Amino acid sequence: MSDVIAFDTTKAPGVIKLALEGRAPIECGAAIAAWPLLRMAAGGDGHPVIVFPGLAAGDLSTVVLRSFLASHGYRTHGWDLGLNFGPRDGVLRKSLDRVRLLHDESQRKVSLIGWSLGGLYAREVAKLFPDAVRCVITLGTPFSGNMRATNAWRLFEWVSGRSVDETEDPELMRRLREPPPVPTTSIYSRSDGIVAWPLSLQRLGPSGGRAENIEIQASHLGLGMHPAALYAIADRLAQPEDQWKPFHRQGWRQLFFRQPQDR
Repeated sequence: MSDVIAFDTTKAPGVIKLALEGRAPIECGAAIAAWPLLRMAAGGDGHPVIVFPGLAAGDLSTVVLRSFLASHGYRTHGWDLGLNFGPRDGVLRKSLDRVRLLHDESQRKVSLIGWSLGGLYAREVAKLFPDAVRCVITLGTPFSGNMRATNAWRLFEWVSGRSVDETEDPELMRRLREPPPVPTTSIYSRSDGIVAWPLSLQRLGPSGGRAENIEIQASHLGLGMHPAALYAIADRLAQPEDQWKPFHRQGWRQLFFRQPQDR
């Protein structure tokens, strides 16, 4: 994938994609139906995992994802900070303290998963405390462009009390686009009706580094419980520490995960 993306021309998803967000309950049902098959996904090694919820959502929204990971052997945790109302005093500090506590208690690095806006917290925490973070996985997180290229910017302004114009600062955007210094996976969907999918693309250098993008077909509201996303998350978390390899799409996987050159 090219390292240059026309972020400035990206627009929010149209009304058809927005209407397709209504399929989220179906995706949740699909996850439940596929649970026996998903049990065959890669198992964990017991290290701690924190899941950060999306905008105006709380830990209840990540129950399916956390239950799935717990069933695969991980010590799963919500962010435990109530509803995610965007940048607030103390939220980042408390998140850092939570990672530090789990790291100290377990003597293991902590994996961070962030859904939508929650992914920004996961990425920034990993940048500030990389020695305690094993990997970062984001789901439909808009870290690569103008927040007005989402259908949630008005909700963001209402619940956070901040203007999205603040996010247009070039230096801030540069910092948000910069991937954490740990293995980082961005899971996104071109049919996302809330966040324009180019905003969730990590810029990859010639060698790719330890950053990658995984595309699935899902709604934004269903990303955290879509069977393909759950499988990919389990695959990424199960990698031995310090032995990261890019997600492969050979064999049957190509039916559910597009090849990078298809973009």
